[in-house]
Amino acid sequence: MKKTVLTSLTTLCLLFTLLSIGHNVAVRASPNTMYVPTDFLTIQEAINQATPGDTIFVYNGTYYENVIVNKTVSLIGEDRETTIIDGAEKGSVIFVTASNVKINGFTIQKSGSALYDSGILIDHSSGNNISHNTITDNYHGICLSYSRDNTVSGNNIYSNKINGISLDSSNNNQVSSNNISSNNVNGIRLSSSSSNIISSNNVFSNNVNGIRLDFSSRNLLSSNNIFSNINYGIRLDSASNDNTIYLNNLNNLYQVYSDSANVWDDGNEGNYWSDYTGQDLNRDGIGDPSYIINVNNKDNNPLMGKFSDFDINWKDKTHHATTISNSTISNLRFEVGRETGNKIISFSVAGEDGTVGFCRIMIPTELMNYPCIVLVDEEEIVPVILDVSNKTYARLYFTYVHISHTIAIISSKLLYLYNELLDQHGELQTDFHNLNSTYQELLNNYLALLGNYTQLLESYDTLNASYHQHLLDYLALQGNHTSLLLEHAQNIRNLTYVFITVTAIFIIAAVYLSTHAHRKVSGS
Repeated sequence: MKKTVLTSLTTLCLLFTLLSIGHNVAVRASPNTMYVPTDFLTIQEAINQATPGDTIFVYNGTYYENVIVNKTVSLIGEDRETTIIDGAEKGSVIFVTASNVKINGFTIQKSGSALYDSGILIDHSSGNNISHNTITDNYHGICLSYSRDNTVSGNNIYSNKINGISLDSSNNNQVSSNNISSNNVNGIRLSSSSSNIISSNNVFSNNVNGIRLDFSSRNLLSSNNIFSNINYGIRLDSASNDNTIYLNNLNNLYQVYSDSANVWDDGNEGNYWSDYTGQDLNRDGIGDPSYIINVNNKDNNPLMGKFSDFDINWKDKTHHATTISNSTISNLRFEVGRETGNKIISFSVAGEDGTVGFCRIMIPTELMNYPCIVLVDEEEIVPVILDVSNKTYARLYFTYVHISHTIAIISSKLLYLYNELLDQHGELQTDFHNLNSTYQELLNNYLALLGNYTQLLESYDTLNASYHQHLLDYLALQGNHTSLLLEHAQNIRNLTYVFITVTAIFIIAAVYLSTHAHRKVSGS
């Protein structure tokens, strides 16, 4: 009996120990964040042990690896300059086949030189975020192949053998705010790719083209600085059509080439062309004649100065203020006055002394929704409110003589209320003037009516007197008429009497004569 109890207790203890060991192993195998090289010596080992959703944090150091990311994880480097993944000139340094992967904060270098070898190769994948890395000395810097809905932003990409960023048969991706420069053959290349957004990139000093498209349509290229590229700033080949290209700054040996029809402005603003020679006679920052590329391509609204886009973070939202100017614009700031509540955008402008500078600025009304005053070194100037302003954006245009200036644009609720009161005062003054004019007109009409009434009254008196005279005359005539009637009746009676008397005499005479004659006959 004792032996049976002892055996049972021993078995339970062993089971408990095994369960505890298994539980501990499970916890260690699935941490939320895994650290390299403290938890795992290599990045690949950490990925192999990770589960989807994990973060792999990599400390500073050089890691000689070719990393395959086949799980949804986040790879975070401690510092982009000193956390280095080196591919030792073979294959792709990082090969991503999973979706929703994040890669941030690395220097990624030395891929192999095969067709698709890249610093980062994303293949048949979506929803990835590749940001704030340095990509250098690879065959392709970053390559997306048959991939969609990815974001590539904030990377420094330079000195890669072929393309800084390559999109091959990849749609609906966003490539923004990257610096792509120095000895890439093409800064950005799209091949058989559509509906991508290429925006706010600095693409310069590449060996052939800044941006090249082949067999690619319906892409948007906007707000890019494209300059000092050896061949073309933008090249569109092989029926790359229906692309929209505007608000880019172009300063290259050859600006663009396009063998198909594309759109070069958004209806209000086009691109800045360093070789544009047109004039701005209506003073709005947009050139009057079009910039002609070829018979199928022209910019109808070329910019007279460079385009700049500034981020303003306020109330947990990023707003964009954009400028078009022939000045160098720097130190743009946004602030709200503590005491006044005024919203202020300020920036510095500089240019060749003595020349005329201009600035066309677009300000979100959500950010500054009251009328603005513009100060140039604390001296107020009156801006032109351009007719392309709307409920979403206000567009102002103003000029100044070039020296170093500080521009302040102030949106003041107090000024708005003052202007509103001023407008109401003006309206009241106008209404009072109109009422006074109406009163004077009514008074003049009243006086005229009073004069007419007096004349009518006089005419009435005359007519009334005439009426009474005519009435008297009528009564007199009526009296005379009555007398005449009575006299006439009397005459008729008299005539009747005479007639009756004459008739009686005639009858008597006739009877007498008849009788006398009869007697005379009888006697004979």
